[in-house]
Amino acid sequence: MGMVVAAAHTATHHGPGPASAVELAARAARGCLSRAGVAPSFVSVLINVGVYRESNTFEPALAALIQKDVGINLDYLVDPEPSAGFSFDLMNGACGVLNAVQLAQSLLDTASADHVLIAAADVHPSGDARRAPDYPYADLAGALLVGRSPDPDAGFGPVSVYSGDGPTDVEGYLDTANMGHDGRSRITVRRTEGHRARLNAFAASCTAEYAREHGIDLHRALVVGPRTGEHVGTGATGADAAPDVNLHAAGEPHTAAPILGYLQALAAPRPKGCDRLLVVTSGAGPSAACVSYRPEGW
Repeated sequence: MGMVVAAAHTATHHGPGPASAVELAARAARGCLSRAGVAPSFVSVLINVGVYRESNTFEPALAALIQKDVGINLDYLVDPEPSAGFSFDLMNGACGVLNAVQLAQSLLDTASADHVLIAAADVHPSGDARRAPDYPYADLAGALLVGRSPDPDAGFGPVSVYSGDGPTDVEGYLDTANMGHDGRSRITVRRTEGHRARLNAFAASCTAEYAREHGIDLHRALVVGPRTGEHVGTGATGADAAPDVNLHAAGEPHTAAPILGYLQALAAPRPKGCDRLLVVTSGAGPSAACVSYRPEGW
């Protein structure tokens, strides 16, 4: 019995007020549950993998705030069934979604959960990425609901995680020595020249290694890579795949990139002979993660 995606959804910031990672993640999560026809009370576990958030908030865990906003079993003593509703943050940058997929597989395999909801949202600490032209990421959220499928040929394969050699050339951090009185609205993102080419090459080598390890024919696989969905909403495929994506959004997707890429892959015509997706992410570390996925009916 494989673990499959029941639904996926994305959300971007719109309106005059500042963006909120909690609000965006909750909106993506509610849209995801609506598409799947699953009530919030049936979500056993919510895993939040977003990194950047308003006012650089790190406590309490944003997962708990997202859980409250979505309404996932807020009082497990009063309403313990069908699920108590547990949530936590898991932060590993660009690879966070696939780390959460790996954890969700264990939860479902051991019958510790029936549905796991993965939320990924990043916003600039000021609440508006457009105010920081050097900040590379879009104010964007994605949500992925996973559960069991009776189809033994459908679902995720094993997740593999890879670590590269040498120092990282991508960093996001709080420069506390220079942030000043408005430091809660600032973030420093450092990416050295040529980082994109190096990460892409690393992701490609990890994808090839994953295919060799698991006997996958790359000619029959559609690779959803780390650059999928870059510059959110600038193409028709992205708009068709994720109708809540604001066409005027600027910047690259970060933690939500695999979710956006998955939606784009399903919206596009399937290449002849293709029988699975290979989702690969790469980011700071340098690190990468890869997983195969066969949608139901493929």
